[in-house]
Amino acid sequence: MKATIRVGTSTCGLAAGAEAVLSAIEVYVHRRQLPVTIQRTGCLGACHREPLVEVIIDGSSTLYGPVTPFRVTPLLDQHFGAGGRGVSPEWVVSRRRDKSDYPFLGRQLKVTTQLCGFIDPYSLDDYLANGGYQGFREALKLTPEQVVQIIKDSQLRGRGGAGFPTGRKWEITRKQSVTPKFLICNADEGDPGAFMNRTVIEGDPHRLLEGMLIAAWAIGASRGYIYVRAEYPLAVRALRNAIEQARQYGATGKNIFGSGMDFEFVIKEGAGAFVCGEETALMHSIEGKRGMPRMRPPYPAEAGLWNYPTNINNVETLASVTSIVLNGPGWFAAMGTERSGGTKAFSLTGAVKNSGLVEIPMGMTLRELVFGIGGGCKSDRTFKAVQLGGPSGGCISDDLMDTRIDYEDLRATGVIMGSGGVVVVDDTTCMVDFARFFLSFTQDESCGKCVPCRVGTRKMLNMLNSITHAKAQEADLDRLLSLCDTVHTASLCGLGHTAPNPILTTMRYFKDEYMAHVVDKRCPAGVCTLYGF
Repeated sequence: MKATIRVGTSTCGLAAGAEAVLSAIEVYVHRRQLPVTIQRTGCLGACHREPLVEVIIDGSSTLYGPVTPFRVTPLLDQHFGAGGRGVSPEWVVSRRRDKSDYPFLGRQLKVTTQLCGFIDPYSLDDYLANGGYQGFREALKLTPEQVVQIIKDSQLRGRGGAGFPTGRKWEITRKQSVTPKFLICNADEGDPGAFMNRTVIEGDPHRLLEGMLIAAWAIGASRGYIYVRAEYPLAVRALRNAIEQARQYGATGKNIFGSGMDFEFVIKEGAGAFVCGEETALMHSIEGKRGMPRMRPPYPAEAGLWNYPTNINNVETLASVTSIVLNGPGWFAAMGTERSGGTKAFSLTGAVKNSGLVEIPMGMTLRELVFGIGGGCKSDRTFKAVQLGGPSGGCISDDLMDTRIDYEDLRATGVIMGSGGVVVVDDTTCMVDFARFFLSFTQDESCGKCVPCRVGTRKMLNMLNSITHAKAQEADLDRLLSLCDTVHTASLCGLGHTAPNPILTTMRYFKDEYMAHVVDKRCPAGVCTLYGF
């Protein structure tokens, strides 16, 4: 008998009690003297069922969750010959190796997260056994220009939010004659409720390193910075371990794999400033300066870190690269839409039954994401809206839920895809107060460099506070829209440009709630009674 027990010990699993479950499993296996391998893994994405435990015996798999220390003995008894009395069918998540029988997982299409939850993120051998670093080896057989063309043909677009064609960005950096050149991985995941980057790094750190190595070969970079927030201690630890393993394997350092390529990784831990997700502010932070944006052009590809050519991609973008090189650009492009290739990862949170990390092909509708995969609203409440793109995003209503998940299609509704945060809202939420919450976050995180953002976000927040406190008049709504236009147009960086989005979209799709607050002096959801209604 060949048996393995996997326990998800990413941040979500540990928060749900996975460490105690793992200890109970270790005690059980030791007491019974079982020939079982116990393996820590990353997150499968089904955070709503954590802690997750998978039992694999001779190729047959059963996934359980949520598992508690008290459930460990009856659960394992049924697999290791002691009967398993008291095991509830509700504990079973899946009985297939590919997890296709669980709708939340079965409807996904995983590329960047395909190994998360299946391998030990601290084991290089696990990564190599699943094709690790083969994409990089294949890339080294090609010229840098050929690698750039592959990425261009794949229609991979930046997953950080703007959707700029990745291959085009690489090409611009490649053509710069100035050296040295730098590569930056933006892992500064600051949106409330977003955890795509964290999940990939905690569950499969070598995939990110391999993607960065391929990018470095393509653009001619000699050093790569991973800018990750210090609030992600497990991710930082996984990265440090993976970099050291890559060094011992020969995948970083001098003359990598005999190719003549030299490349070093550097981890830069950010202090948690939301504005440092903006690329020029991020570079200032790496340089040891205060994280504040600057005017563009010049763009980083032309003059970035210390004024040298610099390519910046986020975690998900770089984690897609290895599979593209191995499987071909056509394979990746065919997954998505005519304008956006591949898959996109989303953190699905809020008033949704099945929360967690979801990776889906570009072109799937929002309705399928929220209701098909997410299962709809908790407690069968009435769905009201979905918020995309974090504080810089916006809210759209039920009548637009058949919109395809595509950069242009979403932008046409007034929202942006952003890095991939999705918050589901039910009928217990006041949309005015919801917009106020996000604007409060943006205002707190403004770096203060430019007046439109520093002063404008404060004034917008004050006006929303007046509305939620029944102190505003109908004419104030027009003034609020005018202020939104000023902040959007005149702000220096993307944080200021998009700060009005929560207001603009809620006023566009939920104008009746604003009118109820300013005209009828009531909150339809009953939320703003907390503020004196």
